[in-house]
Amino acid sequence: MKNFLGLCALLLSFSLSAVATESTAVNNLPNGAVSLKVTTKSGARNKTAPFLHGLFFEDINHSGDGGLYAELIRNRAFQGSDVTFGRVPNQRGARIVSSEAEIPWAPTLTAWGPIGGAILSLDLVNPLSEALRTVMRVDIPQDAVGEVGFYNEGWWGMDVRPQNYNASFYIRPNGALYAKNVTGVKVSLRSNLTDDIWAETDVKFDGDLSIHNYTKFETALEPCVFAPNSNNTFAITFDAKEAAGQTFYFDFISLFPPTYKDRPNGLRKDLAENLHNLAPKFLRFPGGNNMEGLSIDTRWQWKKNIGPLIDRPGRPGNWHYYNTDGLGFLEFLEWCEDLEIEPLLTVYAGYSLDSADIHPANTVPEEDLHIYIQEAIDQIQYATGSIDSPWGNLRAKHGHPEPFSLKFVEIGNEDWFSDSYYWRYPRYLEALKAAYPNITYIASQATESSIANRNNTIPPGGMWDLHHYETPQFFKEKFNFFDNWQEIAEYPGVTIFVGEYSVLSRDRAGGVDWENGEGRFVYPTMVAALGEAIFALAMERNPQVVTLSSYAPLFQNFNSYQWTPDFIGFSADPNQTVLSTSYYQQQMFSHFKGAETLPIINTKGDFNPLWWHASIEGNRVFVKLVNAAQAAVPLTLSIDFRIKSVNGTILRHDDEYGFNYIGNATAISPVKFTLKNGKGATITKDGSGGSLKWNVPPLSVTVLELQ
Repeated sequence: MKNFLGLCALLLSFSLSAVATESTAVNNLPNGAVSLKVTTKSGARNKTAPFLHGLFFEDINHSGDGGLYAELIRNRAFQGSDVTFGRVPNQRGARIVSSEAEIPWAPTLTAWGPIGGAILSLDLVNPLSEALRTVMRVDIPQDAVGEVGFYNEGWWGMDVRPQNYNASFYIRPNGALYAKNVTGVKVSLRSNLTDDIWAETDVKFDGDLSIHNYTKFETALEPCVFAPNSNNTFAITFDAKEAAGQTFYFDFISLFPPTYKDRPNGLRKDLAENLHNLAPKFLRFPGGNNMEGLSIDTRWQWKKNIGPLIDRPGRPGNWHYYNTDGLGFLEFLEWCEDLEIEPLLTVYAGYSLDSADIHPANTVPEEDLHIYIQEAIDQIQYATGSIDSPWGNLRAKHGHPEPFSLKFVEIGNEDWFSDSYYWRYPRYLEALKAAYPNITYIASQATESSIANRNNTIPPGGMWDLHHYETPQFFKEKFNFFDNWQEIAEYPGVTIFVGEYSVLSRDRAGGVDWENGEGRFVYPTMVAALGEAIFALAMERNPQVVTLSSYAPLFQNFNSYQWTPDFIGFSADPNQTVLSTSYYQQQMFSHFKGAETLPIINTKGDFNPLWWHASIEGNRVFVKLVNAAQAAVPLTLSIDFRIKSVNGTILRHDDEYGFNYIGNATAISPVKFTLKNGKGATITKDGSGGSLKWNVPPLSVTVLELQ
């Protein structure tokens, strides 16, 4: 067991260089000139970490249901409602202070409304399936005229454009009231503001509907025009001449637009394409706190979110809203397959959170831990097993006979909040390694202290998941955190996964204000991108230490969110998607990572306000520069080859607190440029070498590409 309470202070007292990035002892010259020398023909190189820049996803901020999961119908199966947590006087901890339903987490008719006088209510005695036991009862008044039925408003609207929408629903008549004369219903997409109907189709009931079983109907809608906004609804209506005086039960009403890679039950196409454009290398899922659950029973249970959708009960999510689990274990694996990235699976490790927001919370009994370990072993077999294995065979029956690749598995999440990881982690590690020895296992608690001050020893070949939500100054000060970390920490052969990191707020004494939120950013700002870029440079120049990293959180639904700032903001309207400064910074670093690090020596000036790193791939040298100052920094860059061309990509803004927003989503976005001799730069050739003189613009993240 290792004690690292003083590690941060210790690291700050040393200025140890990374293996392939040297920093000479030169006086720091704020805003002064910096001279750098890049060596390609000699000196130590390291292979860059092949999976360094990736994605972390958990369903927070309606990023799954109502976001990346492409389902357009909100509350499609009446599974459960939203709640609000808060603190009340004279009450220790947090509690539910308000709820959509009278009983917290109970079903509601949220997002549903009547048309033509129909009466809508919830019904528990005519369930669709064992998992989906609440249905919507639709009573048609005897005096109804015209069209009568119901609508769904979607996830704060619906995007309507010329494309195919697949609709489906389950229906069953009340036998005592059924007149057997209803020939069908109309299914439509319509404006919520005008009388416009964007698309409509008739669904015919061939023969009598069964009064004993639900009948599933499927149809397609294809609008011919773009709706002017996303204030649209989906409707199912009867002809009152046929349906008056009758009652029908509906459940699992679904509407899907085209999905990413045309995957059934798949991802919202535009948001998935934004992820693809990052060139990520892995996806960590399903969380995060949302994997742990608010109790052991409400944890993310993979065996309950595979197979037919009507057999998935959903669960109360950790971020105040009910999860449908339409985006389940297999869908996550298929998401990785479609993006051509590696899955990084986080398995439940016997510890859950608590709605009271008090740690430590719910830990499974020590004598029962083997049950949850076996659950994780089965989960890995479902992903990687052959069709001859029990769980691999089930995966094949679910439509994916080929096993998935699985290189990384994390044991738990943020277990420094617990007081039991010291005995849970080694038992999980021993059992999982015995069953699947070729997987890299990641510890979620190690060198940072837990509540009980019990830290774990990670064996060589293992990995530690480090999380940091901080101020820009913190990341500047921790620029050398990873330099020679294995030696300082006495963890030979152990690597780091920076699983969650981002700049949360302005600089302030004491760091992030967690209690009152003073200075908390609503959206990622330019200064946030600068701080994160500096931290990313610290990772990139230490590829033997930091092998994986991912920003968090990934998505923010502008209509309902619990956390800020976030990587990508969106609404029902794809035209309102906002890619943040943090998104663009990571996109630049991911696309220009290089294959090997290069030695880069500062012969004048030192880190702060300019930071740097160099790498090479083929005949291209990448030099990354971060200028966190309000003034330009004169740079002289010497290199041991004759420079043929210098192209660049820069992200900058005059206001360090500037950010992208709806209506001005590209205010801060990467700009391509070329440096030429005499046009803002001086490029010289000297024998077999060359040099570049250029003023690095203020408040900027730059990647120079030298041929």
